[in-house]
Amino acid sequence: MQLTMKSRQLDKGRHIALRKLPALVGTLILFFFFLLPILRLLLMSFTSGETISFGAYSEVLKESVTWRTLWNTIYIVLGSTVLSVILGLMMAAIMAYTDVRGKSAMQLFIYLPFIIPSYITTLAWVQFFSSSGPLKGLPDWLIPNLYSVGGIIFVLGISHYPLVYLMTVQVFRRIPRDAELAAMVAGASRITSWRKVILPMALPGICSGALLAFLSNLDNFGVPAFLGIPANIRVLSTYIYEQVIGYGPSAFSRAAVLSVLLGIVAVAATLIQVWLLRRSKVTETTVPDNEPRIQLPSSQRRILQTVLWIFLLGTSLVPFLAMGTVSLVRAYGIDLTWENLSFENYRYILFEDEKVIRSLGNSLLLGLITAIVCLVFGTLFAYYRSYKQGRFPKVLEAIITMPYALPGTVLALCIILMWMQPLPGWYPGVYGTPAILLIAYITRFFVLQFRGSYTAFSQLDARMEEAARTNGANLFTRWKQILLPLILPGVLSGALLVFLTSLTELTVSSMLWSSGAETVGVIIFSFEQAGYSTYSTAFSSVIVLAILLGGLTYLIVQRKGKQRGSKA
Repeated sequence: MQLTMKSRQLDKGRHIALRKLPALVGTLILFFFFLLPILRLLLMSFTSGETISFGAYSEVLKESVTWRTLWNTIYIVLGSTVLSVILGLMMAAIMAYTDVRGKSAMQLFIYLPFIIPSYITTLAWVQFFSSSGPLKGLPDWLIPNLYSVGGIIFVLGISHYPLVYLMTVQVFRRIPRDAELAAMVAGASRITSWRKVILPMALPGICSGALLAFLSNLDNFGVPAFLGIPANIRVLSTYIYEQVIGYGPSAFSRAAVLSVLLGIVAVAATLIQVWLLRRSKVTETTVPDNEPRIQLPSSQRRILQTVLWIFLLGTSLVPFLAMGTVSLVRAYGIDLTWENLSFENYRYILFEDEKVIRSLGNSLLLGLITAIVCLVFGTLFAYYRSYKQGRFPKVLEAIITMPYALPGTVLALCIILMWMQPLPGWYPGVYGTPAILLIAYITRFFVLQFRGSYTAFSQLDARMEEAARTNGANLFTRWKQILLPLILPGVLSGALLVFLTSLTELTVSSMLWSSGAETVGVIIFSFEQAGYSTYSTAFSSVIVLAILLGGLTYLIVQRKGKQRGSKA
């Protein structure tokens, strides 16, 4: 009898251990791939040879170029963030409260500068203001110099104001009309009611949008690289790149110190956001109110619509058209006429240059594998997270968020330090191969799939799966017949987002690529650095068309997902 009881207890213990084994293995994988590289970077910043030392910090912080680079970074990031906030708030207020016509079409143009990779946007603006662009007839003093601090701030601000718009437009719509009306009945002007009622209530959305814009500007490599490196203007992201590319492994400790400084700036911005939110007095808001609150006279509405379309077309469409015209001329700097019109640049990049063709294949393959891996394991983790509460799942979620929250150059350095020798005595040989790019992409974009899948799971009624479990359906049956059909649109939307983001990635790739493992972003960057603007613009135009088609597919999938969810 006692033996039987002991046997049952052992079987029960084995059963519990087997149930916990997948969670344990998953935790170890997350720690190894997502957290350990960051810890290795921190350790490297305190390493001198084989000993722990502050020597690298002392050396880097004593150099005047470090402080000049840090000042450039803060000045450029703050300036571009202010520009993004101003533009984003203005567009959000107009779209949320006024009765302008064509809002759906306007929103597409608002998002376009952010959907297109920033390095391609930079190329578009460079060609727009070039000597062969549409402004070539103007005096030189009227054409801004983009290869300057002001030029970098302008392009970054234009590229990231959609983030502020996205985070604030719905917040404005959720603010109760009664609060604004009460202030105006009490004698407050519209400006006063905005300053004392609407803006304080919208502060969480404004802070979130500003922080996103700040971190995106801080993380951005393409714009400072395209515009800053030729003008000898350094920011931390490009300075880290120069250290690693120019000096190799011997400069890793210096690059690690610079990465820590970049991380400190990002953390400081996050803490300021938390402080502002704690000081704000925010009340609960209502459901979105999409009805216009400001009825403009027809003449004023027409003027406002005209100004909006000029701004949107001027910032979203015209630069890309200018870029497209450069890609169609035989040589850079000549006018686009029937005699100079040629598709030779497209023929060259698509059929003759082996590096371009190889980069397309590499980016498509890396993006596809990244999307599949993130789709499978990101969705499984989202399923686990949606049914497990407590502190531990939240810690795991924070761990997978870290690589995406870190600036791309910092993450790239983390990956380099990690995968040269992941464990003592183990040299897997992935450094300098496409495999390290794949690891970096999965690590960085895993959270995007998790967010999409987790949102899909959160919209399901848990009682549906519970009812199936009660009726004897096993896990495979529940996934096949209940969960998967309902979450599929949201999951596929997340996978498509991961694929498109991986396809055009530059920041991480610029530090991890090797001969034979070039990516789309690296090739465009190389063309522009070498002075082949007609090739870089032609290749960029192809990518823009592909992104627009992919974005249209994403919107269709997302709309079908919402329709399916509403029916369910």
